[in-house]
Amino acid sequence: MRYRRVYIQGGSYFFTVVTEKRRKLFADDDNVQRLRAAFKTVMEKRPFVIDAAVVLPDHLHFIWTLPEHDCDYSTRWRLIKTAFTKQFPDPFIVQNANRQHKNQQDIWQHRGWEHCLRDEADFQHHIDYIHYNPVKHGLIKRSCDWQYSSIHRYIKTWYIG
Repeated sequence: MRYRRVYIQGGSYFFTVVTEKRRKLFADDDNVQRLRAAFKTVMEKRPFVIDAAVVLPDHLHFIWTLPEHDCDYSTRWRLIKTAFTKQFPDPFIVQNANRQHKNQQDIWQHRGWEHCLRDEADFQHHIDYIHYNPVKHGLIKRSCDWQYSSIHRYIKTWYIG
């Protein structure tokens, strides 16, 4: 079966990215800071908007909106993963024997999940999904209690205006 992706210039996309073997890399605050630094570096060269996000111990969910004449989210994810991976000291990174010939690190699952958001209802549904995800996984009781979530930005905007 051939894997097909939808690329729409200026589109909004929902992503799920998982760590290899579901390692809980993002239970460590230092790794979350490394991830933020990787995003910042990539966004300076290849801008996009992060509409919603949650970083859980072993996976990430994001909604991005790309610039009007750009549809290349794949390169952005590759650069973010690479920038994050390069921040680790060598002993941390263990090559997976199956991936050595591809020069991939044993930090990220090979593929992620992406979904091109179709309309405002789809967009809102995925924002709600992202913000509820830590509750769904039993990590907290209320979405607003999860530190690494864009829900805090939404709450601030909602109440402050």
